[in-house]
Parts: sequence; structure tokens; C-alpha cells
Amino acid sequence: MPAGKQLKRATLTVVGVVVLLVGIALLVLPGPGLLLVLAGLLILASEFPTLERYVDPVRDRAMKAAEDSVASPLRIAGSVLAGLGLLAAGVLWGLRIPSWLPLAGWSTGSSLILSGLVLFALLWWSYRRVNSRRR
Repeated sequence: MPAGKQLKRATLTVVGVVVLLVGIALLVLPGPGLLLVLAGLLILASEFPTLERYVDPVRDRAMKAAEDSVASPLRIAGSVLAGLGLLAAGVLWGLRIPSWLPLAGWSTGSSLILSGLVLFALLWWSYRRVNSRRR
């Protein structure tokens, strides 16, 4: 195998594994866990075709979760409140208010803010996807 192909394969493997691991972590932390697991699997499946069998089940669950998140006004409101909570928590952590917060600082605060923004983007995408199918 030529060196260029080996480098590409190694790079895609590392990126895929990192995205997959972050997605797995976000299954229990605030963030788009299933979508990142799906992205990691898609990256890895491009180099390891045996992983393709896992892509469709994860894609189905991720799309179902996206649809469920906008299934009712109550769920939408809950998601919006969760996003606003993440943004507020990010600002509080970043500004170290109160001072006893664990891991206080902008590294934690910015990741919470980013999670809130990703939640809003996914909520908007899910809402548009579900409503475009109803028309």
C-alpha cells in the first residue's frame, strides 16, 4: 500500500475513533451523542467495510430520536429550556460564578455553550425535517 493511502487510512481511523468516542461520551453527557456515533461509524466504515452493518441501525435510532425531540410542543419547550440551561451554565462556568464550581473556566464553559448551540441547531434541523414530511 502506498504511503499516501496509509496516511489517509490512519488519519481517517484516528478521526473516526475520536468522533465515535466523543459520541459515546455524549450519550450520557449533554450533546448530540447518537449523531456523533453515527458520524464516527460512517468515517470508520469508509475504511473498514465490515462496520457498515452497524451504520443503518444507528442511523435509524438517531433519526427516530431527532423526530421524537420535536414530536410535541412540550418536548420542544423542554429541549429549548435545556439548551438555554446549557448556555447559562456555560457562561457561569466560564465566569467562575460561583467560585466553587468544579473545573471552572472557559474550557468547560465554552464546551457547555457549544453543546447548547449544537442542541439548538439539531432541534431546528429536526423540526424542519419533520415538518417538511408532513406537507
